[in-house]
Amino acid sequence: MLDHDTADVGIARMRSAGSELLSLALIDARNQTLRWVAACEEALGESVGAPRHDGFDPPPWTLGHIGWFQEHWIARNVQRGRGEAADPTHPKLASVRPDADRWYDPARADAATRASAELPDLPSTRQYLVDTLETTLDLLASSPDDGDEALYFPRLALFHEDLHAELFAQLAQSAGFDPKLLPRIASTPAREPLLMPATRWALGSPAGGFAFDNERAAHVVAIPEFEIDAQPVTWAQYVEFVEDGGYDEPAHWSRDGWEWVLQAGRRTPRHVDQMRQAVLQHRFGALVRVPLGQPVVHVTWYEADAWCRWAGRRLPSEVEWEAAAHQAASRGFRWGDVWEWTATTFRPYPGFVAGPWRAYSQPAFGTHKVLRGASFATAPRLRHPKMRGFLVADRDDAFTGFRSCAI
Repeated sequence: MLDHDTADVGIARMRSAGSELLSLALIDARNQTLRWVAACEEALGESVGAPRHDGFDPPPWTLGHIGWFQEHWIARNVQRGRGEAADPTHPKLASVRPDADRWYDPARADAATRASAELPDLPSTRQYLVDTLETTLDLLASSPDDGDEALYFPRLALFHEDLHAELFAQLAQSAGFDPKLLPRIASTPAREPLLMPATRWALGSPAGGFAFDNERAAHVVAIPEFEIDAQPVTWAQYVEFVEDGGYDEPAHWSRDGWEWVLQAGRRTPRHVDQMRQAVLQHRFGALVRVPLGQPVVHVTWYEADAWCRWAGRRLPSEVEWEAAAHQAASRGFRWGDVWEWTATTFRPYPGFVAGPWRAYSQPAFGTHKVLRGASFATAPRLRHPKMRGFLVADRDDAFTGFRSCAI
């Protein structure tokens, strides 16, 4: 671990944090990354650098990529002071590692490169992360400017690292080992659905502070009255769908969803071993009896949509979800245990301008579904009710669940 006196900055609102708090958060994120890689190394042994496991990049490559991303956008970026207005194609300064771009730039490193024996070993890669972070901290300490433009790239690098921490958690679940770094999903008492009045809602993030580019620009949307679940759908509710033959009845599924059922041969959500009498699910390498009051997790968009059709309900739109998360928090609207599928296809908001990290949002527009909220594995400082997650409809390796609305 890095030898710094770190503070507990997990619950801070980091999107508007100044350089001092941001420095502490960057240290905290880096130490968490190193813990994750150590857990992967212990669990996977010599196979830690093997080709992708279920689509996940090898941990040694991810470790180097995290350091590369921070160095690329901060220490090497002569336009870093321009913030979101920086030109991503402008030439960068040289890396402290001459082959860093060839090794760790996703645009240049294909799957074979990411599992290559030519990559530096883990001790050398850890030192690269120490070096790049120290440079970032020095730059933050030497700059008196705490404006949004000056801090845009340090904030981006922080949240990028936090996003990868959750990917490490997904890898641990898929590979079947317990990193002992995560809280557990909580069970909550059932609450009645919430009736939300018609309103005009400013969807997206306003100017000021940090926001991912797909959250801009904020714009007003008229929302008719709607009823939405106070919490995500639980295992108790989903079991009824399974026991009623939900996976055997095409009428409950969209055309693409039914094709997925037939191709995947699925009769329960991913990692579930049994759903009769009790739910048994593999979680981080152990087969556990899941409390029925916990939210269902590891479901595809297709499964979420099918449950809603069976129940005579529907998935919420992302604007309904966002408005409820803000306006009904005091009335029991609970989120943050699982990422929640919405009915919305991921598209740019009106007035969208791509940020410097062009590979983040634009490639997914029109092909992915919007997820809202956060999961138990999401870094607390990354959680934000304006944040838009996005995945293709057949993904079930992430910690995904859903809630429903009345039709």
